Amino acid sequence: MAEVALIRRRFGLKLGRASGNAGVYIAFAVLLIALGFAAPRFFTVGNLTDVLRQAVPIAVIAFGATFVIGMRGIDLSVGSTLALTGLATANLVVLAYPIPIACLAGLCVGAFIGLVNGLLITKVGITDFIATMAIMVISRGVVMVYTQGIPITGASDPAFRSIGQSYLAGIPVPVILTVVVFAAAYYLLYYTRFGRFVLSIGSNPDAARLVGIPTDTVKIMVYVLVGVLSSFAGIMLTSRLEAAMPEAGQGYELDVIAAVVIGGTGLSGGRATLVGTAVGAVLMAVVRNALNLLNVNTFWHQVVIGTIILLAVAADRFNRSRRA
Repeated sequence: MAEVALIRRRFGLKLGRASGNAGVYIAFAVLLIALGFAAPRFFTVGNLTDVLRQAVPIAVIAFGATFVIGMRGIDLSVGSTLALTGLATANLVVLAYPIPIACLAGLCVGAFIGLVNGLLITKVGITDFIATMAIMVISRGVVMVYTQGIPITGASDPAFRSIGQSYLAGIPVPVILTVVVFAAAYYLLYYTRFGRFVLSIGSNPDAARLVGIPTDTVKIMVYVLVGVLSSFAGIMLTSRLEAAMPEAGQGYELDVIAAVVIGGTGLSGGRATLVGTAVGAVLMAVVRNALNLLNVNTFWHQVVIGTIILLAVAADRFNRSRRA
């Protein structure tokens, strides 16, 4: 804690955990009650299981994105990273490579994309928005060129299927893996020097640099982290579908940002809440599930998600102004 204490004394920075938006939890409870009346099927065991499964990819990526946004950054390439990982992993599974090798290769794809993002931002000097948007377009283009828009099917190895389809004590394995990722991310962000460095950079990057924090190295590691978690989400999704879908992950950027910001992590950096991110990810899955149950035209889904993002950002701005 010496680094944080030094930064606080010298620059008066406010670092640490955000408590989340209390309004989000209230809205979540109200939404669940309303769904109970509007769509009785929502509270069936099968539908609730589907909601948790739908929340898994967004939640896993959002845990990494919490580090990025807590560091006052952004990553728009997460959905394309997921798709490219699914393509690489499914290809190796279809070619009968050992499952651990196929999954490791998929994780390496995410680590490489995260490394490229980090280097473009820290060494080349491109803004995070432009750098990650460019990588998003390039990665999606590679997927489309390779697949010609046709899914890669046949990834039906039993060991691979078990990652995304099996159960343990009645709980879907992807949900259990998500909890494990959450616990690891929670420890990393709040109980390690790396996590304190991330929040210090988000609070004031110049001050963090002046007290000796290796800001470029930390930023690169954060983008590698979110890349690896995007790949992990891609592996679980590919396992569940037994195929790599070219359009997989489209729009995930919005859902991930919404989950993080709704949960209480401020876009201004320096504060982050992983618990809020988990709630935000489930909330996004509930909203999409509710729209489907209520037979809302799919064209309206993005309108609803965009509105939620606007409201979350407005709430973040209001909270910052009130704290100031």
